Amino acid sequence: MDGQDLFGTGQLGFDLGHTPKVRDYAPDRDEVRQDLLKILQDARAVTGESLWDHRTHIYNKTVFPQMSLWLPDDERNQLCFEFSKELERIELLMAA
Repeated sequence: MDGQDLFGTGQLGFDLGHTPKVRDYAPDRDEVRQDLLKILQDARAVTGESLWDHRTHIYNKTVFPQMSLWLPDDERNQLCFEFSKELERIELLMAA
């Protein structure tokens, strides 16, 4: 059979005569930016009376820097800097 399958395609019968397009999974930068700005806005709204719960804190602390990787370097660095300052403030409030 010379390396071909029963259907003679050499690809186990899945040769449909075309090459599938590679799908682009990159997110929309505007949507990422909006999501990050919303998280930053929520962080700025945290007070001693309205703290994040532990799960929200860990989630945002993990997700924010990962999401920011989709933005240009200068914008990512600025947003991460601002977010880290808010995290420091929130963590002080949570420790009190």
